[in-house]
Amino acid sequence: MISPAARDALESWLASMRALRGASDNTLSAYNRDVTGFLAFMSVHLGQSLGLSRLVGVNIRDMRAWMAAEREQGVSSRSLARKLSAVKSFYRWLSDREGFEPTAVLSTRAPKFQKKLPRPLDKDAARAVIDLAEVQSDKDWVGARDVAVLTLLYGCGLRISEALGLTRDDVPLADVLRIIGKGGRERLVPVLPVARAAVERYCVICPWDLEDDAPLFRGVRGGALNARAIQDATAKIRLQLGLPSSATPHALRHSFATHLLAAGGDLRAIQELLGHASLSTTQTYTAVDTTHLLDVYKRAHPRS
Repeated sequence: MISPAARDALESWLASMRALRGASDNTLSAYNRDVTGFLAFMSVHLGQSLGLSRLVGVNIRDMRAWMAAEREQGVSSRSLARKLSAVKSFYRWLSDREGFEPTAVLSTRAPKFQKKLPRPLDKDAARAVIDLAEVQSDKDWVGARDVAVLTLLYGCGLRISEALGLTRDDVPLADVLRIIGKGGRERLVPVLPVARAAVERYCVICPWDLEDDAPLFRGVRGGALNARAIQDATAKIRLQLGLPSSATPHALRHSFATHLLAAGGDLRAIQELLGHASLSTTQTYTAVDTTHLLDVYKRAHPRS
């Protein structure tokens, strides 16, 4: 059983993550789930109600027991590393507040796992996905809508949530969009003429009244467009083109970054365009580009 004091500490930590770091609702839900699971395990493992005094006393053996139990539940190395990261973050905050040394928790090593590289589409496939979106629906305005959204992902590197967060006030799109991304981070994104034209065409033929401060992209019943509709449309296109399951709307954002890098784009500039908090996240695209170059080398070099 988790004590009220431990529960209050968890809720205070989550509140601080929202206020100071601008963590999203999805991120906070994941943190809450991960740390609650950890606290629940420790209360059973230690055989008593888990108050703050017991939290302070968690040692390396306790941490290993928790990780072993997670493994027995079939938790992958990647997921366990994420859970451990949440627990460590909670303990850093708690130790600052309560004045103890969280060495045992913070020194616990995360399991090793192979980081998944982004799987972008090649240029022809990216164009084909957007082209086919126009004729995918029997409603012209829905096809225009899907083209506009997908063009924003590939042409501007937006996340799907960022594209769907646009309002009628944003149209006509300026030469540079001001986007509020993950963690409340603000960035400026140049807008290609083709993206501006795609959005304006959608606005012209959309049958719904697009109020100034209301969502720009609408579902077939007139409400705010759900990301699932774009994901489903892309899945149908993927099947028609014979593309792999990795060809998702988010893959178009990956393609934006990879194609910019391949064309000589600066890594720091791409980081700013994508809204990554850390350059290390953007650096995964260098691995993608290197993998592609090695593949071309092996196929094309006369001595291979």
